[in-house]
Amino acid sequence: MPITEILSRNAQLYGNETCLVELNPEDNEKRRVTWKEYELIQDTAKDSSRRTMTWAEFDEKANRFANLLLSRGIKKGDKVAILLMNCLEWLPIYFGILRTGALAVPMNFRYSADEIKYCLGLSESDFMVFGPEFIGRVETICDQIPRVKTLFYVGENCPTFAESFDSLITYCSTDTPNIPLTDEDFAAIYFSSGTTGFPKAILHRHQSLVSSCIVEQNHHSQTHEDKFLCIPPLYHTGAKMHWFGSFLVGGPAVLLRGVKPEWILRAASEERCTIVWLLVPWAQDILDAIERGDVKLEDYQLDQWRLMHIGAQPVPPSLIHRWKQYFPHHDYDTNYGLSESIGPGCVHLGVENVHKVGSIGKPGYGWEAEIVDENRKPVPQGEVGELAVKGPGVMTCYYNDEKATAETLADGWLFTGDMAQMDDDGFIYLVDRKKDVIITGGENIYPVQIEDFLRQHPDIKDAAVIGLPDTRLGEITCAIIELKPDRTVTEEQIAEFCTGMPRYKRPKRIIFAEIPRNPTGKIEKPKLRQIYCGKSLVKAQIEN
Repeated sequence: MPITEILSRNAQLYGNETCLVELNPEDNEKRRVTWKEYELIQDTAKDSSRRTMTWAEFDEKANRFANLLLSRGIKKGDKVAILLMNCLEWLPIYFGILRTGALAVPMNFRYSADEIKYCLGLSESDFMVFGPEFIGRVETICDQIPRVKTLFYVGENCPTFAESFDSLITYCSTDTPNIPLTDEDFAAIYFSSGTTGFPKAILHRHQSLVSSCIVEQNHHSQTHEDKFLCIPPLYHTGAKMHWFGSFLVGGPAVLLRGVKPEWILRAASEERCTIVWLLVPWAQDILDAIERGDVKLEDYQLDQWRLMHIGAQPVPPSLIHRWKQYFPHHDYDTNYGLSESIGPGCVHLGVENVHKVGSIGKPGYGWEAEIVDENRKPVPQGEVGELAVKGPGVMTCYYNDEKATAETLADGWLFTGDMAQMDDDGFIYLVDRKKDVIITGGENIYPVQIEDFLRQHPDIKDAAVIGLPDTRLGEITCAIIELKPDRTVTEEQIAEFCTGMPRYKRPKRIIFAEIPRNPTGKIEKPKLRQIYCGKSLVKAQIEN
């Protein structure tokens, strides 16, 4: 079954029900009213801080865009890139592309002009849809992407080098295109996060997309009454695929454009959200704001919020212990996945296993997992090896990259590049990225273990550990530490705190600086290495 059939069913069963809500807190703050109040005093408009869409409108808008593309000669197997911030138009555009038999190609909104051009070329995209935030970047490359036949612009004041999406779809049919689709048809190309190099194009079939709906709904028991607060970027598999569990049963999503703690809590409160998926920095910011007194939980109605889950990166156990202090009624889950495994769920903790916080859990519904050595043979239980997964959401290949595909896929197994170990109960613990392991004096050091330890310090907001070149040891460990606002800690105090770790794991250098993370919350270690590895660091050196 192609995933587009789920949308058709939802439109038939729940046509008049709201399925998508877009919230724009910056607009809302200017008016100093609640989203609900603003909706009462002004008709929904393009500049409204709160916009909504029903399932019937979602279905019709997807059909309109599909028919627009078909009128421009698009055919099965063509590719359409999406370069938009989260907005009400995003998902209808995505499903409209799929209904033509073409492939949707979501793109990272942080890409530079050169990266946009590279990804358009790598994916062999034929059309692109973009928003006002990207006019400058797209204009820079529009004469360098001859394969792209048309640029569709979503928003007001369409630039001269593009065509107006809003004007064109008004005249397109709302009928569902008669394009036969199966679950074996190609559906989408996603890009790797680029934390280990330039992005790779990841090819998925409709089967993968549908499997993400089934796996997520099995893990978190979404019902038609659940409302999902979606904050991460829609171009990434994690955000959409977590909502897909609700999508499967006709449950709505709230798209929040902003990550301030008060905005997240206010959205959950006013929209009566029951499920919220967070990244580690956002959960950390909420807790810090509560403890500083910047937000007061009694100001919000959060009794309906039943599940908070986190993915996309290792989760410090200390963070969840703090979270449960303030939200003891919440179910909690950790979700592990990659874009190559269609996002969340190939491994997950399970809400019943909160006592195992720190672990990413066990293989998800319909999935298998193994931990293997350099010869891809299973390691003894408890030993560190590379995590491999096998299941219904594994990618078809890296598009146009046979070498990378052969290095990553074998006999249905996806070799993740993540180092992990399994405990006696079968729970898997991430140790680090294979490429992030630091080898110092012949000893393997796993930065995640050190980062988790450092984040237990009451004044540390975030920490990243990288290897710095060393003529004697090959590499030494360097901890980049981001302090909480208005906190002061000396290098000597950090050194004293680190005596709680084995000597060989203690950072040899300390830097106080901001930790860069990408839109999915992952630490950008290549950027940190670029900044610090080539420089002479005049910082405290902790004695061996």
